[in-house]
Amino acid sequence: MKINWAEKLRQNVHELAESLGNLFVETFHYLALFAIGAVTAWAAVMEFLGMIEQGRIKIDDILLLFIYLELGAMVGIYFKTNHMPVRFLIYVAITALTRLLISNVSHHNPPDLGIIYLCGGILLLAFAILVVRYASSQFPSVKVAHPQRKTDGPASEHSDVEKGES
Repeated sequence: MKINWAEKLRQNVHELAESLGNLFVETFHYLALFAIGAVTAWAAVMEFLGMIEQGRIKIDDILLLFIYLELGAMVGIYFKTNHMPVRFLIYVAITALTRLLISNVSHHNPPDLGIIYLCGGILLLAFAILVVRYASSQFPSVKVAHPQRKTDGPASEHSDVEKGES
């Protein structure tokens, strides 16, 4: 024998807990994004001011600013879409390895196997971007328009199909 009032109470408690959980997760999500964005902007400004103070700017300094730009773009995209573009992480890694390569070459370090390793790493990351782009075009992800909103209707009415990148 099923107790109807107890089942309704259980459903209400479950819905309340789910709503509060979503509120806490989304609040933390936005606070963390603002903090990461602010720290990235602050670090970029401080680095730029350091360059001006030195009176000269090297190519690896410019590449460092590109890394900050890519990190800021990642935060912006994640803020707007709640989707972390892995491609941008790979771009940051390629830029960082390129910066390291240019720094090693420009400081007249004798050529060694380390340069080959750096170039191989850059090539491997470029190949990874190719794989991610191909996979996202061949296997687009399905995104639900409002994942926190539960519906009883068919899923096709409440979801948007987008080409996504993992």
